[in-house]
Amino acid sequence: MANKESFGRTLLVAAVLCLVCSVVVSTAAVMLRPAQQFNKDLDRKSNILAAAGLMEEGGDVEALFAGVTSRVVDLETGKFTDAVALDTYDQRKASKSPELSDAIPDDLDKAKISRRVKYAVVYLIENDQGVETVILPIKGYGLWSTLYGFVALDGDFNTVAGIGFYEHAETPGLGGEVDNPNWKASWVGKKVYPGGDASEPALSVIKGKVNLERAEAIYQIDGLSGATLTSRGVHNLIQYWMGAEGFSPFLGNLRAGEA
Repeated sequence: MANKESFGRTLLVAAVLCLVCSVVVSTAAVMLRPAQQFNKDLDRKSNILAAAGLMEEGGDVEALFAGVTSRVVDLETGKFTDAVALDTYDQRKASKSPELSDAIPDDLDKAKISRRVKYAVVYLIENDQGVETVILPIKGYGLWSTLYGFVALDGDFNTVAGIGFYEHAETPGLGGEVDNPNWKASWVGKKVYPGGDASEPALSVIKGKVNLERAEAIYQIDGLSGATLTSRGVHNLIQYWMGAEGFSPFLGNLRAGEA
């Protein structure tokens, strides 16, 4: 009888401890959620600024980002839209939603992402003359992972102002060289479209080194040494997002003042 009572008390104590721990963990998660969201937003803003070449070491991210305007673009029409609420729209989650994204036919899925969101959040830096820089979200599959990043274009909507990937799992020292500052700097000043019009992109990541004496060098980026598949993945995602299925219609509308 004593053994049964002892066993019962042990179970009771274990149950109470589990309940207390659950309450503590749940409370901590709720209390930390605002801080986690703040840090997530801060990291996103830092990466947007970095892609545009505006991130300063030790700079105040919030102050620097105050000059950036966020807008939602309908990728089908290439025009700004209010179809989704900017402050609650999660583009990452939307890419998995049948209501907010479309399946990409295999022959068009250059970036290997399976689904394309209907609405994309873009970022604009403006001056008295209009849009000075536009920062566009990009993603695509490399060797081991999906690379998520941003590409920034100057106000002609054809010249690369910067590029950066904030999330990937490519091999350190090989495909991971997408994070190399020197390689990212080599994109600055390159042209996306031949003739400057938003049509089919000519910007490409080639195998080996760019021959700077050739006219097409303005559209070419050095491939990453020892990382052929990651280089191809970056090339493919640029071709997709700068093409007709991506931001080409939007950039064309921006250029014509019709976005």
